[in-house]
Amino acid sequence: MRIVFLGSGAFGIPTLDALSARHEVVAVVSQPDKPAGRGKVLTPTPLAVRAAELGIPLTTPIDINEPSVCAAVRAHQADAWVIIAFGQKLSRELIDGVFAVNLHGSLLPAYRGAAPIQRAVMDGCAQTGVSVISIAERMDAGLVYATRSRAIGASETSDDVHDALALLGPEVIDDVLVRRNAGVLVGAVQDESRATRARKLAKSDGTVDFAARDAHSAAAWINGLNSWPGCTVLIGGLQVKLLRVREVVGGEQGIEHGIEPAVEPRASATLGQDGRVRAKAGVVEIMEVQPLGGRRMAFEEFIRGRQQLVGSPIVPVAGA
Repeated sequence: MRIVFLGSGAFGIPTLDALSARHEVVAVVSQPDKPAGRGKVLTPTPLAVRAAELGIPLTTPIDINEPSVCAAVRAHQADAWVIIAFGQKLSRELIDGVFAVNLHGSLLPAYRGAAPIQRAVMDGCAQTGVSVISIAERMDAGLVYATRSRAIGASETSDDVHDALALLGPEVIDDVLVRRNAGVLVGAVQDESRATRARKLAKSDGTVDFAARDAHSAAAWINGLNSWPGCTVLIGGLQVKLLRVREVVGGEQGIEHGIEPAVEPRASATLGQDGRVRAKAGVVEIMEVQPLGGRRMAFEEFIRGRQQLVGSPIVPVAGA
């Protein structure tokens, strides 16, 4: 099939690779280069970089709905448009009469919106997945052509789940294209009563209060914030990002381990030698951290030279 691919983020790279091997990708449309890093150097999107490596014709319009751009994209007369994390709303004039599908990072109608993967992890969901849908006027409300699901591990971060879901893209998109080519593709209407929203994350989301959350909720929230905006806390006055944690099942037993002498049960939200923290209910184990100005490291390495922090309160950072 002749394919036009619209995408910007790394989420679409595995699918672009697969499509370019099995079909004729006649064009890739991506977002324009944007300033990145401390030097604010103009940098292409991850998808644009991959398209260039594959030698696929690339266009990066400021507005894909601008009439001349719209005409140029439609002129490819592709059999299908595949849209993955593109970043611009597509007008009715652009997609009128076009078979276009979108790969979304949730099991729709759950988590419509900008941050479906992060919100699913932050909410402590047991599983998530991807959906291939038609383009609709309302965000992520199109017909569902196919889904694939996947469990969320106890210590998996949003970045982990993002990368795993991206690898489901090639199979599920190919399934939809094969059924479309065979004339047997049928879409299912989404159940609006089950629709939920995935609000875009803000920097102010990036902290946690262990004393106000149970262990499952706290662990899910922290892992869901990785890698942006990250979960920043103060431990004995030191600013630290919590990168990866897990809920400790049955962890209330022996929680005082690491504080000598253990005269009384450890207070909520104080740091143990073993990286365990009592939440409002239950226990969380800190696995990976990044101190301010430092590098990512395992908790064991972090605490080795910072024994004075054992027993210190873990305090949320206001407006993190």
